[in-house]
Amino acid sequence: MANALEHPVTSRERLESDEDRRVKELKRLQQARQRQALTLQRENILSQKTSNPARRTALEAALAQVEAQIETLK
Repeated sequence: MANALEHPVTSRERLESDEDRRVKELKRLQQARQRQALTLQRENILSQKTSNPARRTALEAALAQVEAQIETLK
């Protein structure tokens, strides 16, 4: 078994690792914000009621687009 003294972690390796973690966390937060915005858009589309067939078709297309974007984030 190797112990920590045989292969010490250099400060440069630690900084790169910290930077990698920060970048991953920023990406995760960005995706979470984007997912939240898309979910709000989806709820807004679903809440709209119309008897106009053209408007209904446009809302259905918008809903399909938003749902596809949400799926790509999963």
